[in-house]
Amino acid sequence: MPARDDRGSAIVEFTLVGILLTVLFLALLQLGLALHVRNTLVASAAEGARYAANADRTPADGEDRARRLIRAALDDSFADRVTSGFETVDGVPTVYVDVDATLPLVGLLGPSRGIRVRGHALEEAP
Repeated sequence: MPARDDRGSAIVEFTLVGILLTVLFLALLQLGLALHVRNTLVASAAEGARYAANADRTPADGEDRARRLIRAALDDSFADRVTSGFETVDGVPTVYVDVDATLPLVGLLGPSRGIRVRGHALEEAP
């Protein structure tokens, strides 16, 4: 019985393993980017709500603050759909800031209304 010839198999194995590791690395990188975007939006919405809840501020001030924070950390398109207002939660007046943004699935591209976050803060009385 003749011996099997394994010459050239290392190149094929290296290529297959290299492709698999590259795809895994890019998937982890994309997950990290998505989490960064989500955490930035959550923090910006919460800070905008806290800012708007001050006695001498309006929800529009908080909306503007959230937009500026988002634009400082991410692309400007993430700050396009920011809304704010008043609502009562369990009988307590609060201010909210909503952010609707793209959930990045491939780079910074993704579905247009992929993620929605909301920040709340107790409204201060003058």
